[in-house]
Amino acid sequence: MLRRSRLLIAFGLGSLLLGLTPWLGVASPVGAGRAPVPRPTPADGGAAVQSPHHGIAPANAMEPTAPVLDRAGWTAAASDEETVAEDGRAANVLDGDANTMWHSRYAGTLLPLPHTLTIDMHRTAVVSALVYRPRASGANGRVGEYTISVSTNGQDWGSPVATGTLADDAATKTLGFAPQGARFLRLTALTEAGNRGPWTSAAEINLLGDPGTPAATVDLPRTGWTAAASDEETVAENGRAANVLDGDAGTIWHSRYAGTPVPLPHTLTIDMHREAAVSALVYHPRASGPNGRAGAYTITTSTNGTTFGAPVAVGTWRDDDTVKTATFIRTENARFVRLTVTTEAGNRGPWTSASEIRLSGPAGPAVHGSWGKITGFPLVPVATAVLPGDKLLAWSAYAVDRFGGSNGYTQTAILDLKTGKVTQRRIDNTGHDMFCPGIAMLADGRVLVTGGSNAEKASIYDPATDQWSSTTSMNIARGYQAMTLLSTGEAFVLGGSWSGTPGDKAGEVWSPDTRTWRGLPGVSALPAMTADPAGAYRADNHMWLHATSGGKVLQLGPSKQMNWITTAGQGGITAAGTRADSPDAMTGNAVAYDIGKLLTLGGSPAYENTPATRRAYTVSFTGSQVEAARTGDMGYARAFSNSVVLPDGKVIVFGGQSYPVPFSDATSVLTPELWDPATGTFTPLATMAIPRNYHSVANLLPDGRVFSGGGGLCGDCATNHADGAVFTPPYLLNADGSPKPRPVITGGVPATTAPGTSLTVTTQGPVASFVLVRSAAATHSTDNDQRRVPLVSTPAGTGAYTVSVPADTGVVLPGTYMLFALDAQGVPSTARFVTVS
Repeated sequence: MLRRSRLLIAFGLGSLLLGLTPWLGVASPVGAGRAPVPRPTPADGGAAVQSPHHGIAPANAMEPTAPVLDRAGWTAAASDEETVAEDGRAANVLDGDANTMWHSRYAGTLLPLPHTLTIDMHRTAVVSALVYRPRASGANGRVGEYTISVSTNGQDWGSPVATGTLADDAATKTLGFAPQGARFLRLTALTEAGNRGPWTSAAEINLLGDPGTPAATVDLPRTGWTAAASDEETVAENGRAANVLDGDAGTIWHSRYAGTPVPLPHTLTIDMHREAAVSALVYHPRASGPNGRAGAYTITTSTNGTTFGAPVAVGTWRDDDTVKTATFIRTENARFVRLTVTTEAGNRGPWTSASEIRLSGPAGPAVHGSWGKITGFPLVPVATAVLPGDKLLAWSAYAVDRFGGSNGYTQTAILDLKTGKVTQRRIDNTGHDMFCPGIAMLADGRVLVTGGSNAEKASIYDPATDQWSSTTSMNIARGYQAMTLLSTGEAFVLGGSWSGTPGDKAGEVWSPDTRTWRGLPGVSALPAMTADPAGAYRADNHMWLHATSGGKVLQLGPSKQMNWITTAGQGGITAAGTRADSPDAMTGNAVAYDIGKLLTLGGSPAYENTPATRRAYTVSFTGSQVEAARTGDMGYARAFSNSVVLPDGKVIVFGGQSYPVPFSDATSVLTPELWDPATGTFTPLATMAIPRNYHSVANLLPDGRVFSGGGGLCGDCATNHADGAVFTPPYLLNADGSPKPRPVITGGVPATTAPGTSLTVTTQGPVASFVLVRSAAATHSTDNDQRRVPLVSTPAGTGAYTVSVPADTGVVLPGTYMLFALDAQGVPSTARFVTVS
């Protein structure tokens, strides 16, 4: 059944989902304000596809995440075009015929790469992606490396908003970037995907509009705001306009319907009682039913409440309960913001309603950080590992955008962090489809990948040689298993009922000396399982493991029950208490932010289709004594998010959903948050341009920034995100966005060192502290390789420091680390790599 269903997904899910229609509920406006509307399931008639891998695939999975812009009136121009040997004019990319194409000139003298194609929309619109359809008649000219730039006037282009590398296949590619107002968009092809020649071609080009994900914004504080409506319901229920500002999703503004309903349009005006820069409006539909969901809308602004200018946003929202965002074509300095709704999304009646209204403004770099350009990958980066030499290894499955079966090969890619170039390679020699694996970073810096689609297999990547090799297969077939390196240098694995026969996937250990696996019959997976209604298949997934001294492991989630694991001999597992008052938190995660201290974030009681939590907990241990306590809540509930510890000990959480559904971007959380261990509070950061949910990743980079990418891998669906972006945290930026001066490590860091040694590290100027952060590997929201180790250091002369590496391999786990120097303000240097083993 499992294999058959995977093949169904791999080859038929796209066509199946094309035939599905979203579930719509209908109710009368009177009395419809409180009963929650159930989400679609097969039992209540909702359109859904059952998959043993992913549960319920959302009925709207095929719907685009952003509207396709109307091409009426557009024109296209190219740096060159073929007009002699064939009709290869640039205009063909806008004619709606996939059999015609633009082709760079090749008759006579070939024109070398790069080639450019420029779209003029002849009007300014919010644009968020270019959709590239390769030619249908052959492979020549498929775009390989590319850049995308935008302009409002066709002359000032600025830096590219997206770069990347496309796979050499005929699939249509969506190249996303931060949404912004523009009239012109330019695609520059730097290479031909198959390196067959100096050509570029395209059958069709489309552009996507406002995806409801404003870039580089933050929520404006609503203190002192008021709301007024053209009309409101006060007889049949409390439908006052003020409810959109009360922070309670259970109260709503509703247009008047008792007696004679007031016809559309309806307006809602927010008065901030002070002028502020505003760049987006966030609309929360009512949670209690579909009536009154806003459909077609316009947004205008004013400084005085009397004179409102031309619309800054125009569009139509879908008829569902997801939070909607209208991105303005330009940032407005305003006091008043007016939402005018001209249609009800489902055409059920002349009503308008809203649960909450928020406004967003530009992010301040020194407080909220900033995002770089979107980098395209020739695959969805489902798993990633940070490597010495400023490289990021990424891999997915047998195909660039889908999984299925046990195909015996894996698509991989490496991002060069210095140049931004991405190279693709298919790995066949290990016979291992490494989708949904366990990962451990080995003591010598190699990457051990286990199980997944080829459930017994184990493979090793060596960054020193850029080669993959096989090692001995595991004793137990696994997928979605958890792994960590042990203080002994061995690798430990537990759980993983997604592959093989679900049940008690007991622990086992891989030895780097014998390259074989040793079973641990005393380490049952049962005490570490959640109470997921799907049973072991979901209950033993993605465990949070933290290796400690003496070969021991603390399993601190996602089950509410924590456990100590010993790995000597037959092994053993004993209870370590509960995680304070936390329920099970599947698809949440944990990160070690200090020695013996971890932070857990989010998750939900079941793998999918249950509300996520905003809760965060600290877990600390001394010896075998474990203490857990609730810290401040996140601003947003999250499952499928990713968390990264920074050199200064703060933790950033990226993405996730408030209601986890694999392969859906509904209920996406687009605001990262920064946790400060000194205060236990979370601060919102600059908004992400692209949702990062199921199958997304995040990694700390050696320059102190963070890579966030991926999501999807669902074939012909709208939520494949074959890309990523680098986030610059606030600690690196001045108020104007310029980079802060940073410490510089000039020498004294060897390629390898041993636990318990002292290093004499030289720096350019004074520094306040040093930390080691382990090179990490992430997949499925879990990264057990992360750990931050503050170091003891003393001055050793001008610009020199004696830096002590802990002797306990349970503290400084063997492996490759990034050594950072920090100044007195917590600004980190660019790291030097060192392997402690």
